[in-house]
Amino acid sequence: MKITNKTTLEKILDQKGAEEVLGKNGVPCVSCPMAKMEMDQLKIGDICKMYGLNLEKILKELNK
Repeated sequence: MKITNKTTLEKILDQKGAEEVLGKNGVPCVSCPMAKMEMDQLKIGDICKMYGLNLEKILKELNK
């Protein structure tokens, strides 16, 4: 599966090693208890925009 800016956290976290990549890149949603309830709605592109994270870098690492 190719991960894009519209891919939800739920689908991303199904990938082996994804949690490590997200954590290393400062994605706060991985450890947020509130986010756990909406993983199926949170898109990686929106999260990166909200927190000023480097979307291109994160997508590149996730799609390795």
